[in-house]
Amino acid sequence: MLPIAPLRSRIALAVLLVAGCGRTDARAGAAESAAIVVTDDAGRVVRLARPARRVVALMPSGTETLIALGATAQIVGRTDFDTDPAVVALPSVGGGIDPSLERLLALRPDLVLGWETEKPQLRERLRELGIPVFAVRTTDTTDVFRAIGNLGRLTGHAPAADALAARIRGELAAVRASVAGLPRRSALFIVWNDPPMTVGPGTFVSQLIDVAGGRSLFPEVAQPWPTVSLEEIVRRQPDVVLVPVGESGSPRMDVKGPGWRELRALRGRGPALLPADLVNRPGPRLGEAARRIRDAIHPERAGR
Repeated sequence: MLPIAPLRSRIALAVLLVAGCGRTDARAGAAESAAIVVTDDAGRVVRLARPARRVVALMPSGTETLIALGATAQIVGRTDFDTDPAVVALPSVGGGIDPSLERLLALRPDLVLGWETEKPQLRERLRELGIPVFAVRTTDTTDVFRAIGNLGRLTGHAPAADALAARIRGELAAVRASVAGLPRRSALFIVWNDPPMTVGPGTFVSQLIDVAGGRSLFPEVAQPWPTVSLEEIVRRQPDVVLVPVGESGSPRMDVKGPGWRELRALRGRGPALLPADLVNRPGPRLGEAARRIRDAIHPERAGR
């Protein structure tokens, strides 16, 4: 039989351990139930009693970000443009700008992510029905990093959001370093071809072009997605023409059509074709998009 003093010591230690576990469990429970308060990009305060467990993102970049954060199990619906294998079997609510309200409500989301610039009436209707809506702006890379942090907080994946943002910044820095010292080549990114629409300097695409060792053909415009004249494009003669392809709504380029055939950049290898579902999505694949744009502008650095 154990002496009385050691027995008492063991009992005291066990009590302390149980008490410590109780405090740990209490802290974990408090963290789980703590209210989350975040201001969205439309300036509206969004309050959740706990991290969202049933989320629908009305923009593919939002869905991709949730997947990258490890929140795939919390996604309960998608749009027609979300084709990632992780969510393709989920029910679709239709388009991101014009989703079916009936289908959306049937999914019983406790959080909907929507475009900051689109359909404010849809956001208001969902709020009237008691469904929190978080508006996301994704014009430039600063917006993208802010969105990653906000989605991490809203879904209970804040540490993963910090890690994802650090990874993307590292990837962008590596692409920038790979073209250090090379001449900057002018790049025309075709958002649409008739009439010609391109990117302004305050957009994430223009910033990726800069990271990739290029410069936008229209750096002086104020609009994020300006319409420009074909005559002015011909006058400026871009070194490379970047065309996103593969998605509904992608531009249809006729490189032998009037005006376009006068671009020297199109006479040799033609336009640089980029996957639209990569370069048009301001989300967790920014680093990969920068590499693909770098390979188009500076093919001598491809694979670096």
